[in-house]
Amino acid sequence: MISRFRLRFGRAPGMPPDWTDAPPVTVFVGPNNSGKSKILSELHQFCSTGNHAGGEVILGELEFVGFAPKEANELVEIIKVEPRPGEARPGLVILESRGRRSQQVALPNLLNSLQNPNASLGVFCSCFASFYTLLLDGRRRIDLVNQQSAGDLQGRPQSSFQVLFRDRAKRCEVRRIVADALGLYFVVDPTNLGQLRIRLSRRPPDNDLEECGIHEEAVKFQAAAPLIDSFSDGVKAFTGIVTELIAGDPRVMLIDEPEAFLHPSLAFKLGCALSRAALDSNKRVFASTHSPFFVRGCVQSGAPVNIVRLTYREETATARLLPSSELIKLMRNPLLRSTGVLSGLFYECVVVAESDADRAFYEEINERLLRFKPDWGIPNCLFINAQNKQTVQTIVGPLRNLGIPAAGVVDIDVLKDGGCVWTDLLDSAFVPSMSHQSLATLRAALKKAMEETGKNMKRDGGVSILSSTDQEAARNLLAQLAEYGIFVVAGGELESWLGHLGATGHGPPWLIDIFERMGEDAEAANFVRPSGDDVWEFLGKIKTWLVDPKRKGIPA
Repeated sequence: MISRFRLRFGRAPGMPPDWTDAPPVTVFVGPNNSGKSKILSELHQFCSTGNHAGGEVILGELEFVGFAPKEANELVEIIKVEPRPGEARPGLVILESRGRRSQQVALPNLLNSLQNPNASLGVFCSCFASFYTLLLDGRRRIDLVNQQSAGDLQGRPQSSFQVLFRDRAKRCEVRRIVADALGLYFVVDPTNLGQLRIRLSRRPPDNDLEECGIHEEAVKFQAAAPLIDSFSDGVKAFTGIVTELIAGDPRVMLIDEPEAFLHPSLAFKLGCALSRAALDSNKRVFASTHSPFFVRGCVQSGAPVNIVRLTYREETATARLLPSSELIKLMRNPLLRSTGVLSGLFYECVVVAESDADRAFYEEINERLLRFKPDWGIPNCLFINAQNKQTVQTIVGPLRNLGIPAAGVVDIDVLKDGGCVWTDLLDSAFVPSMSHQSLATLRAALKKAMEETGKNMKRDGGVSILSSTDQEAARNLLAQLAEYGIFVVAGGELESWLGHLGATGHGPPWLIDIFERMGEDAEAANFVRPSGDDVWEFLGKIKTWLVDPKRKGIPA
């Protein structure tokens, strides 16, 4: 039913909001408290009444697609019911879906609203859309697999179980999806006469009669299959969502954290199955999630999917539609997959370091800053690592293309490489191309000056091995890179930090040594707390760039 929507804010602070089309699946991602669950409740409110309740802070406008005249008439005939005694009023009709009745409405007004919903939102939503919109939180999706009434086989189905019991094709599709994900076979059990229950069998039924009958062989088959009640909440939630999507009548499903209770691999399979089923059934699914696995499943399903990233910080909100091409790049690149870079969608910002040792050290420094010097600590930040300085840019660029502030941290030997390596670094940070030549010239001059000292730029002190004049030039270059979120260790390398502690070694051995010297008990005398310089100040500068809404280096 939903054709497109517009939120109350744009892709960057100060930018106007954009209209976003509603394909079969729209997934809202973002940091905690960014509004992912709130947007679902606001969509539900609007679909139920056709107007805002007065407390909306995210949803701006919502548009529906209408039905052709013939479709509208056929739809009314399907869902129209006879009035109960004393209920009838001349010229008015009553609609019913799964036992829920609408208010009485004049037939011409109803048909007009179905054909032109945006011109008569009140009638369309209250008499139609409200009955075909389903909001699922954690408890409700588990309840979807509870025992249901078998109903009257002569009448219209009133539940998804009744639909599945009568419709072999839909029952087999649910069974296929569940078997692919769980290795167990979904069956509908009618042997508790008058009720329908769900069981998960170790083998599929030999035929429809074995599943749907009540004779001896059918009773034995059902008895050998455990009731779904005996399985985990994750299994129940997965099966409930699939069941409602395939056999339920909601045309709009709003699912809050569909990955709740699910193992990551199952969250991935749910994303795939949900997206394909929404496409095949011409339904619209809106989901909010914290799971990169669910997102990956949706995008890799092949169905049209929109991923919208919401952020909210210091009373400033943004909503950015993420390009599918960039998401696919994140998921297909083996390096990006191995670093868990897709998790960056759910954090306010990301710091990308050269190696795992760098990542672990900077993350620990940030934890101590958040605890003891919060003005310099970076909240809600994901620290990830590349494999070396050349691959930092491979991660930073795609994240920034998605609007995620991603800072790169590299050692001083980033100045060694010119040509494409240097240009690629600047491109990943979205440094204007007109600035490339001047930066390249300065880089080459500094490299030459460092080589002429006869010292190792990484291990002998970084910028400090230069003359005072050349040091100023080097710090100017590093400052220009920092403006675009590329932070170079002026002391040379990771091991140059906290030198007064006397840690030795390189890489992981140095990391173990420095962590021992920093202490782990905040109450102990040897516990190292933040000071006003060294690596603490370095992280503080990174934070300043990450939280600045006017930062350079993020494409609009």
